[in-house]
This record gives sequence, structure tokens and C-alpha cells, in this order.
Amino acid sequence: MAAFDSYLDDLLARGRAYFSRDEALAALGLKPSAFAAAITRSVNKRRLANPRHGFYLILRPEDQVAGAPDPVRWIDPLMKHQGIDYRISLLRAAAFHGASHQASMVFQVIVPRQLRDFDLGRHRLQFLYQDPDAFCQANQSSFVGQMKSDAGFAKVAGVELTLLDSMRYFHKAAGIDGVAQIVKDIGAKASPRLLQKAAGAYQNSVVRRLGYLLDLAGHARQADALQAFAKRAKTALPLDPAIRPLTKAFAQAGVRSPRWKLLINVAVEAAE
Repeated sequence: MAAFDSYLDDLLARGRAYFSRDEALAALGLKPSAFAAAITRSVNKRRLANPRHGFYLILRPEDQVAGAPDPVRWIDPLMKHQGIDYRISLLRAAAFHGASHQASMVFQVIVPRQLRDFDLGRHRLQFLYQDPDAFCQANQSSFVGQMKSDAGFAKVAGVELTLLDSMRYFHKAAGIDGVAQIVKDIGAKASPRLLQKAAGAYQNSVVRRLGYLLDLAGHARQADALQAFAKRAKTALPLDPAIRPLTKAFAQAGVRSPRWKLLINVAVEAAE
């Protein structure tokens, strides 16, 4: 359909590589059945990709090998299309802030709603849920930055939120060792003041575990900024809650961190 192909070309010429179903229907005056046929044809020709219902990406020739552009180029319009606030975090954010050991095909996004993960070409998008109240408290402009691409900007967790998110969702950040590596690589860049302020949106246990890893990496100023949270804790918790079982005997005799009120149930390793 020439009119549909011209519409795609015109969007690309204006530097826009995405559109919604409603926008296209209004611009082209097509019947829904004709629009659906045009979409199917373009997807089969690998000119379009469809990450969510009613939202489409226009693929340039260089995008067709991977099956979609880098998600940083379209995550912002996708989330606006769905009416959901967000921030890129964990591994991609850590790499953005200079974590040299972070290379991952997973693109992780923190959101205040339950969303399904999905694959698009070679890219995997993983959505991690944060309670709406905590999300609202954390996703303030002072804690969130911008990741630039040739298509515009996307919201990315600042260094402080990247550290806290990585500890909160450590099982999605290559485990305790993975978080320890992130802390070692970028922990010194965190503002102690902002880190302390942002930590108020997270569980006390998350903050204490992060404080321990900051101490372990030698980032004393950042660790000290979180010490007040540990003083509020009434019971000691395991450093790695994924390790089971934590026997009563171990809890009584195991290595402890009195400063962070943690049971050190795992030897943490980070590369040089």
C-alpha cells in the first residue's frame, strides 16, 4: 500500500521512528481492516516491529539484523504511549555510569505497575515493579538523569538510584557478586547526600546491605551516609537472603557485621 509506505517514509524523514495505531488511522483515513493488513505486510517484510499492542517501530536497514533498534531509542515514547512513568536502571544504568564489567543484552526498567517482560529481536526488556508510593518518592528529578540517543532522551536512574535498585533487585543484577561489582565500579560517584535522601524510598534491609558493600569497596563517605539506617534496625539479617537454609546455629555462630547488623553468609567477590 503506497500511502502507508509513504507515511512511514515521512515519519523517518522527520526523525521519528515510531507511531501509534490511532495516529496512523487518523493520518491515513484507513479502515481498521486495511490498516491491520498493511501492518502485517510491513512486519513480515521486517520494516516494522510491534513491542506493545497499538505501538509500532519503523526499522531502518541497520536495525533489521537485530530485529529492533536499541531500546534506549524508543523506551520513552513507548512508556508515554502506555501512560506509565519509568526509569532505566540496574545493568544498563550501571554501564551508563561507568561500570566497566556490565555488559548485558537485558534492558531493565523500573515501573510502578506490573508489566510483562518481552523480547523484540535480539533485545530483552525486563520490567521490575516498585511500589507506586516508593516509586514516586524515588523517581524525582534530583535522582533521575537522561540517557541520550540519536532519537532523543530516556529517563535513567542516577548513580544513587542505580546502586539502590541494583541492591533491591540483586537477583536481577547477577546476584550479590554482581551488585558488589557495580558498587566497586561506580560507588565513589554517588553523592552521599543524595544517596541518603534516596535511600528513604527503600527497605531498611536493602540500605544496610548496600552500606556493607560500599564499606567493602572502600567507599567510606557513601557508606557513612547510610549508617543511620542500620542504627534503626532491631534484628540482624543475612547479607544474601537467597542462600537457604540459614540455620539457627549459623545465625548464632556465623560471621557478623555489627555496623550493618548483617549475618555475612556469603563471601563477596568483585573483579579488579
